[in-house]
Amino acid sequence: MNLLDAILKEINEVVSKVDEQSLADAAAYITKERRVFVVGEGRSGLMAKGFAMRLMHLGYEVYVVGETITPAIKENDVVVAVSGSGKSANVVSDAKKAKEKGASVLAFTSNLESELAGSADVSVLVPGTVRGDLGDNRTSIQLLSSLFDQSVHIVLDGLCLYLSKRDGVSNDTATRKHW
Repeated sequence: MNLLDAILKEINEVVSKVDEQSLADAAAYITKERRVFVVGEGRSGLMAKGFAMRLMHLGYEVYVVGETITPAIKENDVVVAVSGSGKSANVVSDAKKAKEKGASVLAFTSNLESELAGSADVSVLVPGTVRGDLGDNRTSIQLLSSLFDQSVHIVLDGLCLYLSKRDGVSNDTATRKHW
């Protein structure tokens, strides 16, 4: 088996374990009436930024935490927090801050026992191997958190497809918002 086939097999295995009801539960929080903020560190943060871009294409008011033009979070906002381990210090801190301000938190993580998942209104389990997984817990041939990051990207794109269908946003409409 070549490496690309092995990677695709791993991603398929992880994505097949994602509970679609948890995605629907997360989608219920994402509406055009609410501002959406995304947060993540490292490559997980890049996946969150990709999600933010697609939400913008779908017509949502969306911001990336930490960017210079990001406004203060307030009540009724939604934070999408992406952390494979669920322990990323800044992500956990930002989620807690959001909760204190009355915002909702959606966690995308491989660890439902984590502090991030524990503080979220909805947690979506994306059970891909992450950097800290060792021994029998390290089920991926890939380095660090590659499997989680690849899988969460697909899951977040799936959530966008769900939102586009729910909201009646066509490809033509999304294309008009594309740079």
